[in-house]
Amino acid sequence: MPRFPEAPKSLLIQAANRSTTQPSTRPTDDELRTARRARIGREELEGPHPSTLGADPSEAGPAHAGPTRDLDQDLVEPGPGQRWSTWRSVAKGQRGPEPLPDWLVTRDAAFDTELGILKTGKEADAFLIERAVPASAPSGDTPPGGAERCLLVAKRYRSLEHGQFHRGTEYTEGRRTRRTRDQRAMEDRKSAWGRAVSATQWADAEFVALRNLWSAGAPVPYPVQIDGTEVLMEFVGTEVTDDAGGVQAVAAPRLTRQRPSDDLLESYWEQLTDGMSVLARLGFAHGDLSPYNILADGERLVIIDLPQVVDLVANPFASDVLLRDCRTVCAWFTARGLDVDADALFADLLGQAL
Repeated sequence: MPRFPEAPKSLLIQAANRSTTQPSTRPTDDELRTARRARIGREELEGPHPSTLGADPSEAGPAHAGPTRDLDQDLVEPGPGQRWSTWRSVAKGQRGPEPLPDWLVTRDAAFDTELGILKTGKEADAFLIERAVPASAPSGDTPPGGAERCLLVAKRYRSLEHGQFHRGTEYTEGRRTRRTRDQRAMEDRKSAWGRAVSATQWADAEFVALRNLWSAGAPVPYPVQIDGTEVLMEFVGTEVTDDAGGVQAVAAPRLTRQRPSDDLLESYWEQLTDGMSVLARLGFAHGDLSPYNILADGERLVIIDLPQVVDLVANPFASDVLLRDCRTVCAWFTARGLDVDADALFADLLGQAL
């Protein structure tokens, strides 16, 4: 079943008129008492947990429920294509690194609204999400000046049966799970539990890589949180207002579509090699780096799609993977007139890693 019921297909975001004064809608005491008697379960307010995607929602138990919300203060419920913000329904270790960016909405009263699909991929699909606090929500659950609205990308990984990524062994060689029984299950291709663990391995790998890279200063999207096989991260792009007052989110284009000036091309090269150096110093190679996995957000580059990060020490294919990354990106820059050497870049990155 879809994560958001009746999710709208358009990427248009209707700008909220926050300057308009709303009439008071606070219920009477009798209405509050009626609401208490009819109070529904938390899991019904939250909607299905991401890990239950594709399952019968009746099977989602209390373990998947998010934080309790006071219905006496906030009787607003998510509408079509919405769910409560999942920020506090995940463990602290499943959230992005601190300090939190000031644009991120962390209020319990916020709704996540699915606005449409941004990209389909071999192993996952990316959806545009608006996390915003309704105008009717009570105040006081966030510090003054906190963000009220932000755009996110929800990357949702498919199960192994529905994925199209068939080169997994080259990337996962040398990886280990936290529990030995999960590792044994993954090695048994006939095990249903092993397939389930393998499906979450890609999401876990990308989230951990994004956390480490962001903290080290690499040009990657901020990783907001992970919940099962869903990774929420920063939306890289801009918003454009049309004549009717609607706001359209426009994702940053991929590097492969750009025709930069000579100066900007050199800047792009410096940014990219700096990002690859951060990866190497942390002991990793991207594994699938190409102009298709690099966004050109104006004059800055942002590296994306990191589920297949390769351990340069534990993976026996690491050197070949790193060399392939170097040759792929160097070929693009060379074709646009910049004199770069893939072998020299490879040697430099390998030296930084070791």
